Amino acid sequence: MSIQQVNSFAAGQWVSPGTGARDIACAITGEVIASAGNDALDVQMMLDHARTVGGPALRAMTFHDRARMLKALAGHLGQHKQALYDLSFSTGATQADHLVDIDGGIGTCFVFASKGRREMPDGHVYVDGEVEQLSRTGSFLGQHICTPMLGVAVHINAFNFPVWGMLEKLAPTLLAGVPAIVKPATTTCYVTELAVRLMIGSGVLPAGALQLVTGGLGDMLDHLGGQDVVSFTGSADTALKLRANPVLLRNSTRFVAEQDSLNASILGPDAAPGTPEFDLFVKEVVREMTTKAGQKCTAIRRIIAPVGQVDAVIAALSERLAKTTIGDPRLETTRMGALVSAGQKRDVLARAALIATEAERVFGDPDNFTVDGVDPGKGAFVPPMLFHCADPDKARAVHETEAFGPVSTIMGYRDLDHAIALANRGQGSLVASVITRDADVARRVVMGSAAMHGRLYFNNRDSMKESTGHGAPLPHMVHGGPGRAGGGEELGGVRGVMHYMQRTAIQGSPDILTAITQTWVPGAQEVKGPGHPFTRRFHDLTIGETLHTEPRSVTLDDIEHFAKFTGDNFYAHMDDAAARRNPFFPGRVAHGYLLLSFAAGLFVEPNEGPVLANTGLDSLRFMKPVVAGDAISVRLSVKKKTPRNEDYGEVRWHVTLTNQDGDKVAEYELLTMVAY
Repeated sequence: MSIQQVNSFAAGQWVSPGTGARDIACAITGEVIASAGNDALDVQMMLDHARTVGGPALRAMTFHDRARMLKALAGHLGQHKQALYDLSFSTGATQADHLVDIDGGIGTCFVFASKGRREMPDGHVYVDGEVEQLSRTGSFLGQHICTPMLGVAVHINAFNFPVWGMLEKLAPTLLAGVPAIVKPATTTCYVTELAVRLMIGSGVLPAGALQLVTGGLGDMLDHLGGQDVVSFTGSADTALKLRANPVLLRNSTRFVAEQDSLNASILGPDAAPGTPEFDLFVKEVVREMTTKAGQKCTAIRRIIAPVGQVDAVIAALSERLAKTTIGDPRLETTRMGALVSAGQKRDVLARAALIATEAERVFGDPDNFTVDGVDPGKGAFVPPMLFHCADPDKARAVHETEAFGPVSTIMGYRDLDHAIALANRGQGSLVASVITRDADVARRVVMGSAAMHGRLYFNNRDSMKESTGHGAPLPHMVHGGPGRAGGGEELGGVRGVMHYMQRTAIQGSPDILTAITQTWVPGAQEVKGPGHPFTRRFHDLTIGETLHTEPRSVTLDDIEHFAKFTGDNFYAHMDDAAARRNPFFPGRVAHGYLLLSFAAGLFVEPNEGPVLANTGLDSLRFMKPVVAGDAISVRLSVKKKTPRNEDYGEVRWHVTLTNQDGDKVAEYELLTMVAY
């Protein structure tokens, strides 16, 4: 059997293993299948290449350019995922596990690509929050913005997800405009290397945007500065050693960590045997114990059930676990494959033995179990192991020891406060789940335990058909946790992108803020177009282009007709005496929606043209009542332009309604789709 030489990709060149190379064994057979590592990599050259070549190339692209790049990368990986499947079996993963790792990673890229196009500008500056008025007249304003950091992101990933673990960090990093150096765990780096080869070979990435280290980083962290980011997934002990690097501390280098997590699942007091919730609970626990052979940072390690239900839960879990077929992951009948290595097997068994000092093993014997299709003595196989801790209040190991495999411990709680206290004994986790249909139970768990968990997952019969599962970190939601879980946050949509950007407060005049953000700020210079803005195509419109309308008077007949036509007979519009008793009104006033309708009539160009559709209003406010006899005028300004597809883009208009005295009576943002 030939041994694969797993290469690094440094400064645009593939580098073969050299001094310091390490053999990698197949998780199924124990045979050496690969060699990786090179102590002679020039880490300073790699950092320089990222900073001087990759960084400028990425920052020259807009957020939308980078989002399209991510979409193309994800599509290219999707076309070649069978090769990744075939290689990944050697890690011990089943086909179902591949869907979590490989398809999940590709899907994460697609989500970030979509969010980049929908939620970020087609520009280089991300606006964070609203404009702050810092002066009386509005001539001096403040705005928070985010721009890409000028350094490099060093990603240190765990062994359990060689594809998803890379892509869930890489997607937000590249979207931010920051180059990455990826260092996967050596045990499974051969799968990551193939994914990187596919991405580099796609021709989509600019030079220097992505580099790969298969093996140790050497002294790379000693060369990082304040514009760099370290993003780490792994054990708490390793994270502590890395965080304590004097150079990182001295330079305040950002460090994002996702580490050990003793996640819990609570069976609600209402979820008795025979209910859909009880069955759901058992299904979720078994899935989290056996997916990836329990090698998941989000797996359920502690099962918390009402004392009176513990025996029923043990019986139900044992029955379901007994149906889990362990074997060669390449077999279609296999439901749980091997641990990633013999070393990992030794570690899991050692930690299970520590848990056994405080809990009784009630299912799974590592010395007596069946493995289909392969010699169990050669591969890194273990059975699912379920423990019961009869006195969780006195126990320590079950709340502090993570056996990173198919190992979980059940414990009973007396009441909900006790369940919350037990969940919190994990000292901070990535996720806790609660299976309940009782909304009050859910609220009490949030109030008592949310601060200790990065994510709380509630499920019951109403949501279980569409729920994504306890252990599924989604790119839309934050993935991280406090305390022993690392204190970091990844994913979370645009929040994940912010880890690789600098938030800066800018202050200046409306014209200065408009120029920087490419978003028109009220008070900035207005631009007069050559014609009605609704007659102009998307690319012809200019930020700040403004239309001022003629005034229109509002009559009492208008108010009464609108009330009769719409059925809105609210007393402030129809009863003068009642309106005067209201502290907000001087008497009968015009409907707010009447004003919006009149405003549209003032600024809309009725003929067919490039404006395709009105898709909504944002930030609508009514500032001053309008009474019969008042006259309203409209100012319509192009605030922001965002391309949407090959045919049209979104124009965000700033709309201000004023009365005959120049006082603002209403303000909002109008969204339209405008043809190119």
